[in-house]
Amino acid sequence: MVAGLADAGIDLRSVDLVVGTSAGSIVGAQLTSDAPLERLYADQLIEPSPEEVNARMGLGILFQFVLAAAWPRDPLRARARMGRKALAARPASGRNPREAIAEGLLLDDWPEKALKVTAVDADSGEFKVFDRESRVPLADAVAASCAVPLVWPPVAIDGHRYMDGGVRSITNADLAAGCERVVVIAPVVVAMRRSTRIDVQLARLGPGVRSIVVSPDRAARKAIGRQVLSPERRPAAARAGRAQAALVAARVREVLTP
Repeated sequence: MVAGLADAGIDLRSVDLVVGTSAGSIVGAQLTSDAPLERLYADQLIEPSPEEVNARMGLGILFQFVLAAAWPRDPLRARARMGRKALAARPASGRNPREAIAEGLLLDDWPEKALKVTAVDADSGEFKVFDRESRVPLADAVAASCAVPLVWPPVAIDGHRYMDGGVRSITNADLAAGCERVVVIAPVVVAMRRSTRIDVQLARLGPGVRSIVVSPDRAARKAIGRQVLSPERRPAAARAGRAQAALVAARVREVLTP
């Protein structure tokens, strides 16, 4: 999607702030590096190697996500409940995800551009935002944001154990406070709680903020498939995202144009 928007003359690397949640934290770190977009896109077309972590999200895991998103009513307690399950779960077999993430970031340290990476404390359910001022390794912060509960184990940082930032919200778009123009690229837009709906979070940014939410169209959803963590779907998903960009570029440009 980002490469396709660049084809239309829209370079999202020029924005003032990047917020990354879950896999979006990897994308955010890559976009704030000096790597050319064409290189980043070409990497997505490479067929997965046998060493890549190929985790699966079965119906049981999806049910647990839905349950945690809806009950109990207190979102902090709900996240802590999911955290307890994440800490007790057996991790997926295969290569350590943290190692794979560190190799793919293209950055050894936090970028100069403002980057926020989200995670959730698996013990308390507290929401955590990592950035340059947090003084933790970028790879650790991104690995924590990508630690999908019941699939990969929480990541230990400074005495706390963190899991996927998506447990709090798919995009955490409300972290764009202070921005006047916001582009949200979201693989999923469904939310079980009103407070975590993207439109509600964007509304919290205040009047006068222009925004757009870009999510996969029918062709892109088909390319991604049901196993969203499978690297085998990566090339087809990348091509579909780039193709869809041509269809949304005009609306994105309208939002970003001063």
